Amino acid sequence: MILYDKNILNTVQNAFRERYGEVFKLIFSPGRINLIGEHTDYNEGFVMPGAIDKGIYFAIAKNDQDVIRLHSLDLGEETDVKLNEVQPISLPWANYILGVVEELQKAQCKILGFDMVFGGDIPIGAGLSSSAALECGTGFALDHLFNLNLGKLEIIKAGQQAEHNFVGVQCGIMDQFANVMGKKAHLIQLDCRSLDYVYSPWAIEGYQILLCNSKVKHSLAESQYNQRRLECDTGVRILQKTHPEVKSLRNVSIEMLERMKVQFLEVIFQRCSYVIEENKRVLKASTALKEGQALQLGSLLYESHKGLSEKYEVSCKELDFLVDLAIAHPAVIGARMMGGGFGGCTINLVKKSEIEKVAEEFQKAYLEVYQIHLECYQIQLTNGTHIINQEV
Repeated sequence: MILYDKNILNTVQNAFRERYGEVFKLIFSPGRINLIGEHTDYNEGFVMPGAIDKGIYFAIAKNDQDVIRLHSLDLGEETDVKLNEVQPISLPWANYILGVVEELQKAQCKILGFDMVFGGDIPIGAGLSSSAALECGTGFALDHLFNLNLGKLEIIKAGQQAEHNFVGVQCGIMDQFANVMGKKAHLIQLDCRSLDYVYSPWAIEGYQILLCNSKVKHSLAESQYNQRRLECDTGVRILQKTHPEVKSLRNVSIEMLERMKVQFLEVIFQRCSYVIEENKRVLKASTALKEGQALQLGSLLYESHKGLSEKYEVSCKELDFLVDLAIAHPAVIGARMMGGGFGGCTINLVKKSEIEKVAEEFQKAYLEVYQIHLECYQIQLTNGTHIINQEV
């Protein structure tokens, strides 16, 4: 049974009743973690995400008008948009929703006027993909509200395209995929080229995932995300001069890259090298997870962070500090930055029996150095976006 946050759920329902009426559907759309495989998804590589028990709660209903009425409880903001005037507006959160509406309209889906209230407990800017939760929660809700008969993959791709076309972030498909396809107590090993996937049960006995939210988000994040994608594309174009069969870095071995190193700027070489090595780490992590090899899995996380920090250069001093704390702590067997980078969370594999002690020690050390109160979350892997029973 999924344990919902009753306070948030009740607040969302009461806010909807006050504004719009008594009849509505309730949807839960989760955030996500990614155990390993960062910045590989837009390079057609491998990732290992999972949906988590922090998410966004939606109340939604038809309004029999040609208008979309949206209310964000967490930000205390609302907006009305006419159905025939859907375009980016000045409220960033609304564009994740409106972008999905536009993608569905382009696909000839019949979207009528609707009212939506939402709120949640995904920390904004923590790298837990509140954006995909908004996008896919919207797609799922509209599918059920208007009987669109969308497949899960259509909802996933509508969310991704909304972020590309409406928000302007050229994200891969991992976040949306994890949001929709999540499964309780399982991670997903996803091939971002074929979209083939398998569920891997969490089989690391005695260890739990602890997220440490640095509570910083450097302004570089979004611009550098798109820049990294361009750098990888540049590497692919160089390789195609002598290897026309190469479509993405997924097709490239370290040996091939090394042979052509003289043709690369050093920065492009390092970006490509990281992605190729990270794909190998995901496959090794999959084996370690299946065989319950906790120390091997943890070691791969540390290697991943080193690559993200030194080769891909998407870490920051706060994230590096948190990973250094993990390396020095005997109860932690692996850690790395998670998400786009330049802030957000580290993901840590911690002995269950010492997880609260570890969190307290990390919080104390982080406060002393950065004067920031570190937030730590013990998370559970849960099901993807779904309808909440009205009796909850």
